[in-house]
Amino acid sequence: MRATMLERKNNPVSGRALPATEREDVPSGAVLGRIGRLEVRLARDPAEIAAAQEVRFRVFYDELGARRDAVTAVERRDSDRFDSVCDHLLVLDTAVRGPATKQIVGTYRLLRQESAIAAGGFYSDEEFQLEALIARHPGRRFLELGRSCVLPAYRSKRTIELLWQGIYAYVGYYDIGVMTGCASFHGTVPAAHAEALSFLAQNCRADQEWDVRAVISRYHTMDLMPSEAVNPRSALAAMPPLIKGYLRLGARIGDGCVIDRDFGTTDVFIILPMEYVSARYLNYYGAEAERFNA
Repeated sequence: MRATMLERKNNPVSGRALPATEREDVPSGAVLGRIGRLEVRLARDPAEIAAAQEVRFRVFYDELGARRDAVTAVERRDSDRFDSVCDHLLVLDTAVRGPATKQIVGTYRLLRQESAIAAGGFYSDEEFQLEALIARHPGRRFLELGRSCVLPAYRSKRTIELLWQGIYAYVGYYDIGVMTGCASFHGTVPAAHAEALSFLAQNCRADQEWDVRAVISRYHTMDLMPSEAVNPRSALAAMPPLIKGYLRLGARIGDGCVIDRDFGTTDVFIILPMEYVSARYLNYYGAEAERFNA
């Protein structure tokens, strides 16, 4: 049923606001941006995808304590059935000696709507009712962003900017209309993030056209504090950097949060139609993007 619904939406035109990035070399793994010794591009072969999975393991399992099964513990790679149908965006430190597989310091997993058909749906379908959103927008091409991580020594503004420059080029090439995905708070107790979650619920919710609700059986409210008790400054200070980054771009938040016990997180849903992206960022990653060729 899930794949059937996606198939009905498989001939979209995006209607996006982002100007197209005419780069015929995007899928081949050509460099999409460079700042100093760091560069961003798609993975070129299975070895690079495996290396990106190793980076994900170091962040999600070693650092953040995700629950590992026997196979994951032995292989020391974070992998699932979606990896084979996704593109994998990489940031590499070219100053590190050795092959590219040793240079990967950050990654994002990109799942296009047409590729999701091969996997029977999007990864986030397990937590949020994404099908309903797709059904309301048959003329849009959706892209799911996921598995974002950067090694601790590289968690800087320029690494994040390079990842977004790569995403911008990818969105333009594939004519993406809407970006979506799960973003996480660390820990499985929503009340521990009451102020930040309440701020999102009261100030950043998607309107009816773009709203997505958590799967009923996994739904937890985000609205945990009265509005008069929420201090916007402290709420934003407590917000994970990834979520703050999405909000700066213009993203909206779905209805409810979901506890992911395998990864030890509390997840919210991000919705970012391309026309919501701030003109400031369109210029930064588009017309004025020569900085990423440095």
